[in-house]
Amino acid sequence: MIDLRLKIEPFPAVEPLVVRLRYDAASGEDDAASGEDDAVLVDRDAGRCEFDYNGFSLVVHAPDGIDLDGDVIMVLPGQGSAHRLVRAASPHNTFLVTEQCDQLCVMCSQPPKKHHADLFPQFLKAVELAPNRAYIGLSGGEPMLHREKMFAFLEAAAVVRPDVRFHILTNGQHFEEADAERLTGIGVERVLWGIPLYARSPELHDQIVGKPGAFERLQRSLSNLMLAGASVELRTVVMRQNFAELPALSNYICNRLPFISVWALMQMERIGFGRMNWASSFMDTSSDFSALRSAINMVCASGIEAALYNFPLCSVPQPYRHLAPSTISDWKRKYLGSCEGCSSREACGGFFEWYKHDEGFRGISPL
Repeated sequence: MIDLRLKIEPFPAVEPLVVRLRYDAASGEDDAASGEDDAVLVDRDAGRCEFDYNGFSLVVHAPDGIDLDGDVIMVLPGQGSAHRLVRAASPHNTFLVTEQCDQLCVMCSQPPKKHHADLFPQFLKAVELAPNRAYIGLSGGEPMLHREKMFAFLEAAAVVRPDVRFHILTNGQHFEEADAERLTGIGVERVLWGIPLYARSPELHDQIVGKPGAFERLQRSLSNLMLAGASVELRTVVMRQNFAELPALSNYICNRLPFISVWALMQMERIGFGRMNWASSFMDTSSDFSALRSAINMVCASGIEAALYNFPLCSVPQPYRHLAPSTISDWKRKYLGSCEGCSSREACGGFFEWYKHDEGFRGISPL
């Protein structure tokens, strides 16, 4: 597991400070906003990296072998660690916009909290300093609880870094018809909205997300996004609660939501509420793929792209493995001892760091 925090020595920051780390001042000449926001390496020894930041010494401790060049970090006043907001060498960079949420999904991997720390200015600076053509995730909680600031952030990012694209996870409860103009101004090709739909039945969907009326409100939001021409990744976590209903949901998508960019069927994470409800919710699709097979066949026959997220390749029947890309972020991904020597390991996304094999897939083995 990759640590997204770096130990630092005391630094005189009086407000959250976003800095890009550079091993060589010349290496950032072609990047946006190089210069005053860069900290340049002046000394490195045994995991201790000293950077010069506008005349101040910024000391970062990181194990040897970790490449920090181009990373964007956030230093918070009085804290002995810095957040790695952007890892330049990784495609898996996500900003946690908020931990607040207006749903209580039974499998939520990031249970909501009441407190909110507003870091939109720092996130915008991090976008400004990100590598060329970066692809950045925004997640929560529910980011659109702060919809005005979210839209303002995306509009500003479109100006300062039009090359950067975003993947935004939202429960889809907060889009209005009037948002079309702002979505178009941001650039519908620059944002992929990841939005969950768990069942065709309004009652079952609402039960899973813990919010009465959520299904009906979601349909209105999806209509508004369709009218705006937005790109939508429809997300369905596969669970015992909805497994048998997946073909019905597939039929609904084919008839009512054919505009979506992709339907992502996802395996659970065993963390947060997902860990608490694992025994009652985890569906072992390595032992029973039947409903998934029917659902996938239906949408693919209708010309809608389907994908299997967070599925180890050995848990998927061979004819469907091409639909299972490596989607688990590198910082929370692991492989089992039995994965050693597997011929498909390089292409496989592996398992979540918190996966427990004795409570997981029963029908898997190295390929």
